[in-house]
Amino acid sequence: MTRVATIPLQRSMSAAIQRSQQQLAATQKQLATGKKANDYAALGTEAVRNLSTHSLQAKQDAYVAAANRVGTTLSLNDAHMGALDTSATSLRQELMTAIGTGKGGGLNEAITVAFNQFRAALNASGGGAALFGGSQTDGPAFLPNTLADTLGTPASAAFANDGIKAAVRLSDGVDVHYGVTASEIGAGLYSAFQTLAGAGPIGDPPTAAQRDILTQAAGQIDAGLSGLRAVNAENGRKQAQAETLGTRAADRSMLLQGIISGNEDADLGQVAIDLAQQKTILEASYSVFSQLSRLSLVSYLR
Repeated sequence: MTRVATIPLQRSMSAAIQRSQQQLAATQKQLATGKKANDYAALGTEAVRNLSTHSLQAKQDAYVAAANRVGTTLSLNDAHMGALDTSATSLRQELMTAIGTGKGGGLNEAITVAFNQFRAALNASGGGAALFGGSQTDGPAFLPNTLADTLGTPASAAFANDGIKAAVRLSDGVDVHYGVTASEIGAGLYSAFQTLAGAGPIGDPPTAAQRDILTQAAGQIDAGLSGLRAVNAENGRKQAQAETLGTRAADRSMLLQGIISGNEDADLGQVAIDLAQQKTILEASYSVFSQLSRLSLVSYLR
């Protein structure tokens, strides 16, 4: 039978069981989410610090992403300038061989191939935008389509790029200006192709006038390669700078993540211990409540 004197005791046990259930549910949620709290308010005094740290980490992550994008662009620049260097060096060797041997067989084709490679490199694109156009990214940076088109076309009309370079912030207070334009790397070599176009078809053997033109063009290629390599060296320096700043930003982001994790992430080892203890306590509470519910004075009056 139910006695009036047992009601307060049952209520107290029921409240204790509810608290144990709530604690167990909270611990289970920590185990499921890996977080100490459900919201920042539950973090108490650490909430403001963590919000600030999240903001700082987002900034560092943005620097990392920007450094990766810049690094990709500079790598593409390097690849195309390297191809241009190889092509021009090969053409110079062909010219010097023709001058030295007095034989021009295959030279016309070599000049045409080198010009086509030159044009392709200058009009290379990355992500749908011209790499060497400066801010003019919608169209080709180099306009002549054939070697013959270079005749009567000055460099000022042959290159469609402008001189604007891109800029990106890769660290607090550090803006990196980067980029390469077609006229920077191609103007010297363009003069060589204009000279070769003026020679007309190279005979086998070349005439004395043609040999003079070949010699002049070889010298212009030397000068053009010197300028190209200087620009590529600067591109490499920017590439190294972007990589260094990106690595530093990634290291800072990792440090900040450690601070955030220390304040927000639950200690799963401790959570497992708490879970086992709270489960035991709750089971014991159920047992005690069950025993209290069965108490009756009748059992003791026999």
